[in-house]
Amino acid sequence: MKVLILFCSYDGQTRKIASYVASVIKEQQSSDVLNLLYPGSIDWKQYNRVLIGASIRYGHLHPEVSKFVKMHLCELQQRVGGFFCVNLTARKLNKNSPQTNIYTRKFLYQSPWKPEYCKAFAGALRYPRYRWFDRIMIQLIMYIMGGETDSTKEVEYTDWQQVEHFARKFVQLPIKLV
Repeated sequence: MKVLILFCSYDGQTRKIASYVASVIKEQQSSDVLNLLYPGSIDWKQYNRVLIGASIRYGHLHPEVSKFVKMHLCELQQRVGGFFCVNLTARKLNKNSPQTNIYTRKFLYQSPWKPEYCKAFAGALRYPRYRWFDRIMIQLIMYIMGGETDSTKEVEYTDWQQVEHFARKFVQLPIKLV
């Protein structure tokens, strides 16, 4: 059996985290990493675990995340589930747990799917890569939040040790018997 790792990423950091999780767990379990926006046909019988990673843009998850969860709720509920949310709020001390990260809490509250293991990870600022409007808006948000506003910088806030710990713990969760 394998782990299905799905991601939805605006600027690539969530994809990078999903790929890193796959590399961490490869000794214990093989995995497939798929873009949630274009997952193709999923053969659910191959998977005993599902991990979904989603990023935040302007305070919201991509709407396709909720659509996917609702469409595949039965399949998700039959497998060990994990969820991680990538956002810049998680860069702050004590804002990276499901209980303290507003975006993760909101997803878990609104979602009919209740994954067994969740985490919020800090993302990355990629100012030079953003379109003009996004760069200005993100600068404004970061200014208000007391973050980096230098539009020439790229800053990665992701704590890779936290990602590794999350991956190792997720792959060790007991399998559901259905």
